[in-house]
Amino acid sequence: MTADDRRHMAHALALGRRGLGRVWPNPAVGCVIVSEGRVIGRGRTSDGGRPHAETQALSMAGDAARGATAYVTLEPCSHYGQTPPCAEALIAAGVSRVVVGAGDPDPKVNGRGIAMLRDAGIDVTTGVLEAEACRVNSGFLSRVTRGRPHLTLKLAFSLDGRIATASGESRWITGPEARRMVHALRASHDAVMVGGGTARADDPELTVRDMGADLQPVRIVASRNLNLPWPSRLASTIGHAPVWLVHGDTATSSEEVTRWAEAGARLLPAKVKGGHLDPVNLLKTLADQGLTRVFCEGGGTFAASLLSAGCVDELVVFTAGLAIGAEGQPGVGVMGLSALADAERFQLTETRCIGPDVMTRWLSRSSSF
Repeated sequence: MTADDRRHMAHALALGRRGLGRVWPNPAVGCVIVSEGRVIGRGRTSDGGRPHAETQALSMAGDAARGATAYVTLEPCSHYGQTPPCAEALIAAGVSRVVVGAGDPDPKVNGRGIAMLRDAGIDVTTGVLEAEACRVNSGFLSRVTRGRPHLTLKLAFSLDGRIATASGESRWITGPEARRMVHALRASHDAVMVGGGTARADDPELTVRDMGADLQPVRIVASRNLNLPWPSRLASTIGHAPVWLVHGDTATSSEEVTRWAEAGARLLPAKVKGGHLDPVNLLKTLADQGLTRVFCEGGGTFAASLLSAGCVDELVVFTAGLAIGAEGQPGVGVMGLSALADAERFQLTETRCIGPDVMTRWLSRSSSF
């Protein structure tokens, strides 16, 4: 691995990141084609998942791809789907070398793409910026290997961990800069999710606003009994951005199911455990629909259930410079912990000032990506 390999792979990874939240159920792949030290083609997986990054880059490079080196953030696919395999396209284009960031564990690929390239006499280098390549596609890798999407939980607290006053007033604990950052985070995920309590209390819209977004994430509400406000901002904007409602089996014959289905929402039944939607089954249900990255915005009870089930891969916490007091509403609901050893510890990866507030990012230590 050379410094040039790392530099060109970093370029490909930057391209791939542009597809986050836009390409599911496919991975967000970037590809850069280099000849004699000059970039002659580049691309990312297109919105909706096709065409793939390699196809885009090869189209830009044209005949100049012959003898060139292709940098691809994820192992090129090797199977026929809606399009021919990318490994086959690289072979047909006559590239002499392919540099791969991370392997693709999908059973339809899983080393076959690399094998195809090597069998065709192409020099293949693997594992270049592998850790970063896995992080970029942690959602896709999670769906393929664990059967659930990567879950980011966003929390916005006062200094003493409160999300509202005793009367329920919560707008706005954090400043406009933090709220704008939240919209950017929404845009980089396939879906935005809240629990039924938040939907009832706040009547949120959950869209990406004031950022020129041309593609909205799926909006998900997890509500066991579907006892959601009607009319609501979600219901009135289904034509603008999709709405999925995850509910318990007991709600499948209710009038609420019919009402929301007729309005255009997608209804997804999930298992109930201990009187609440089972977080593990809920996420499996979302993965079965192709989602790879879900951004959860609470509320406190829902956040506690996800944390207790070990389903949170990443925490994004905004802390505002005010104290509300013990009578305020806590940011995370009851988790039933009696010993510190039972609480999962997350690893701090970033601290940043966002206007007057502080944003911290934490990764689950148990995450493989």
